[in-house]
Amino acid sequence: MSTQSKIPFDTKELKRYNRHFLLPQVGIAGQAKLKAARVLCVGAGGLGSPLLLYLAAAGIGTLGIVEDDIVDDSNLQRQILYSTNEVQQKKILAATARLQQLNPYITIETHDIRLSAANALTIISQYDMVADGTDNYVTRYLINDACFHLKKPHIYAGIFQFEGQCSIFNAPGGPCYRCLYDAPPPSEVMPNCAEGGVLGVLPGLLGTIQATEVIKLILGIGTPLIGRLLTVNSLDMQFREFTIHVHSQCSLCTYQQAFDLLPHHDVASCSAVDESDQEITVNQLQAIRANHTDFILLDVRDAYEYDIANIGGYLIPLAELINRLHELDKNKLIIVHCKSGTRSRQAVKLLQHAGFLQVKNLQGGIIAWAKQLDPRLAVY
Repeated sequence: MSTQSKIPFDTKELKRYNRHFLLPQVGIAGQAKLKAARVLCVGAGGLGSPLLLYLAAAGIGTLGIVEDDIVDDSNLQRQILYSTNEVQQKKILAATARLQQLNPYITIETHDIRLSAANALTIISQYDMVADGTDNYVTRYLINDACFHLKKPHIYAGIFQFEGQCSIFNAPGGPCYRCLYDAPPPSEVMPNCAEGGVLGVLPGLLGTIQATEVIKLILGIGTPLIGRLLTVNSLDMQFREFTIHVHSQCSLCTYQQAFDLLPHHDVASCSAVDESDQEITVNQLQAIRANHTDFILLDVRDAYEYDIANIGGYLIPLAELINRLHELDKNKLIIVHCKSGTRSRQAVKLLQHAGFLQVKNLQGGIIAWAKQLDPRLAVY
């Protein structure tokens, strides 16, 4: 058998990966490792876009994608996998088409589902490692816990506004995510990009770092971010690094807690208010208005959001609420809303703590109002 016949690439692939072949740390043997690798990407949004594009371009043989969302206009500021023509399409279909156009020599495996405690072990077990492109703590802990029990590396990145971080968890001898943060913070006090905003180029920066770490792990080269948390502030372009040790009280690394016994929750249930009587729907709000009930509709968004679209609420941005409570009447029903319901839930808790007894949160916020009652209202 000739040497040429042992090379797992055809002529076009040899040309495509030429720049990798020139690197002594990669070469044909390293590129063959990339081709044999199976990498799961959870989330095909801001982080997932550059991550998937660069992994596909690098020749990762099999890319799995977990994603159940659709493309929205608001995604296009940072999610470079998609174009205006794909708005309202399933992300997983648009992403697959784009990645196959970029590299027809790789295989894309799609999971059009939200990762949950019921399916995480089954899905993740099919891959060598997981790249985490999610934007919520529930899924992040779920990925970490499943990777720990399946002995799969978890390549993590997180972004918010102008800052991001990246690390590798569950690698041999390294810490897990619970060594860094043993338990997730309350969901109502941790806004995501939809609530707090994000600089459009930031996920490109962090997603590219993630892709670099995935490739290094597969090739076994360099010094991966195992036991190291890399942080970046894009405003001053300062990179910092912190050491993460295996925590002596970690529920996984130390106490080996079973996956089924760890606290897992669905994202939807985690984002909901515990007490149902604190919630009110847009239809119920409309009925209250029609009955001319005496109440206060409190809008806790920022002023620029109010200028884009409003439903006539009294504007007190959440950040100012604690200092402006005197403007509200404790004897009246107060219905609080924001863009989607996250900030308004925080406001409800703050008001209740301050002694306001008649407080309701508008489910889905102004987005729900626009979608269900007034499609003319600008959705941003």
